[in-house]
Amino acid sequence: MLMQPSQADVRRFFCGVYAKARAGQTLEAIETIASGWIAEHPEYHADLADVDAALRTMFDASEGKTNPFLHLSMHLSISEQCSIDQPRGIRQAVELLTHRRDSLHDAHHDTMECLGRMVWESQRAGRPPDGDVYVACVQRHATRD
Repeated sequence: MLMQPSQADVRRFFCGVYAKARAGQTLEAIETIASGWIAEHPEYHADLADVDAALRTMFDASEGKTNPFLHLSMHLSISEQCSIDQPRGIRQAVELLTHRRDSLHDAHHDTMECLGRMVWESQRAGRPPDGDVYVACVQRHATRD
């Protein structure tokens, strides 16, 4: 079964993880992964500290605002993709990119460009996402000079 959480569900999840981590509460496995990415992004902590504001706020890229929930969701998605190597080859591509960049965090940001492009192209063309194109994009990032 494919889970399709709503925007509010995603925002509540990340705000809840942030609150639990700050309170020193026990985290579930997926929350532990999310908490690690939250810790890497202190610039988002204020957005995560107020769930009511998070539910109301619209993050408009045209105004130069990064959507912390989209960004963290992409980190989480890439982490999960690598853990199960789906699409096939993504784990090795991200590992190579991590080695090249000497930073998992920076490798994820490069991978996000590829992930975003894949999703955009699939939506534009009305086709399912092409995992092979996505992995090839990450591999190019890992091998370029």
